[in-house]
Amino acid sequence: MYAQMVKSTGDTVKSLEEMEPDERAFQERIDADIKIEPKDWMPEGYRKTLIRQISQHAHSEIVGQLPEGNWITRAPTLERKAILIAKVQDEAGHGLYLYCAAETLGVSRDEMNAQLLAGKAKYSSIFNYPTLTWADIGAIGWLVDGAAIMNQVPLQRCSFGPYSRAMIRICKEESFHQRQGYDIMMKLVAGTPEQKAMAQDALNRWWWPSLMMFGPSDATSVHSAQSMAWKIKQNTNDELRQRFVDQTVPQAEYLGLQVPDPDLQWNEERGSYDFGEVDWEEFFRVLKGNGPCNKERLAARQKAWDDGAWFRDGLMAHAEKHRARKVAAE
Repeated sequence: MYAQMVKSTGDTVKSLEEMEPDERAFQERIDADIKIEPKDWMPEGYRKTLIRQISQHAHSEIVGQLPEGNWITRAPTLERKAILIAKVQDEAGHGLYLYCAAETLGVSRDEMNAQLLAGKAKYSSIFNYPTLTWADIGAIGWLVDGAAIMNQVPLQRCSFGPYSRAMIRICKEESFHQRQGYDIMMKLVAGTPEQKAMAQDALNRWWWPSLMMFGPSDATSVHSAQSMAWKIKQNTNDELRQRFVDQTVPQAEYLGLQVPDPDLQWNEERGSYDFGEVDWEEFFRVLKGNGPCNKERLAARQKAWDDGAWFRDGLMAHAEKHRARKVAAE
């Protein structure tokens, strides 16, 4: 997902009998599938978990523009350039919706951005890998956005109203992004042997990072239980990862591409695919800031913040002048 390693407070999930009256009433609303709105009472742990998850999701949408924006001027046709511009613009909009949703929980956008630049807030590890060829743009749309959809569709049922509603539009647009990526891959595999080899190379490099997007295995993801009890999450990491593999492998076969996993095989008894173990050492290494593009991505965000200082100052000056005129008129 786009919000990896989000930790909720508390090691165990309380029963209704163990809760204080306010907590019990809150949990009963969630159990009844009644949305929690910003002005409603909520446990502090619920609020903090949502702030971390939504802000990480928003950061990921914004940082996710960087590897794709790098290819706008180099896309092979004018039509491809226009499509990619539209996609990158969508990602900026997704970040905006999500920052707005997080702000309803009492955190400012400036605070969230400061946490990102200070390394206190994370974004998805997938965006710390480079886009080396045009086929990478296809692989990102097909695999990365495909993995995002797998996680984000359940988020439309999230118990927090603003997050749930933001995800409805985001999921529709992500579906377009996934189809756009798959279309690129279809064109490449139908082209020259060199183009098909380029598509296979992109799949080889993006397959495992895409599986990492769902976060650590359930055996080590000790905080998922509380998030699921609060209905922030609907499914475990491993459930979503399995769904992604089962959906994506037939798509790769249709393309005539080979999934880079020697342990991949169909399990007739389970009715799903068995697949190899993710390299969790790499996952945590990238998440801690030691991936191929971590420093480059944060440097780009820092530059954008610094370069935009004059505009923010101008907006604040205009707002202050407008306020002063209003006070004077009264």
